[in-house]
Amino acid sequence: MGEDEAALLIVDAANVVGSVPDGWWRDRRGAAERLRDSLVRYATEGLPGLPGPVEIVLVVEGAARGVASVPGVDVASAPGSGDDLIAGLAAAAAPGRECVVVTADRGLRQRVEAHGARCVGPRTVRPLPRSGDSP
Repeated sequence: MGEDEAALLIVDAANVVGSVPDGWWRDRRGAAERLRDSLVRYATEGLPGLPGPVEIVLVVEGAARGVASVPGVDVASAPGSGDDLIAGLAAAAAPGRECVVVTADRGLRQRVEAHGARCVGPRTVRPLPRSGDSP
């Protein structure tokens, strides 16, 4: 990765939101917005094994389409399959640029790893709540 080029973190919103049964299905758009807002800090801080700054792209689909970007998190609305957009973003990453995809979807993992991306699970950006915490 070049010195001036931040790593690219692509987040599969549907997969990450669906990893915690906190009622997200009642408000998919709101759940995607909450996830987006929780990702902002990683743009500067980075993640374990991925030091900041990090360019973050949150891929949304379905009822979550139209969620706005915020400073630190670019939101990309998939016109069809979110997996197709994520695979395309991973394929388009500059050669030598570190690309990490957050998903637990095995099929998507295989697709993006074929393009040189590394995958991490949803708990990397959305830890499970501790007992006693409210969702």
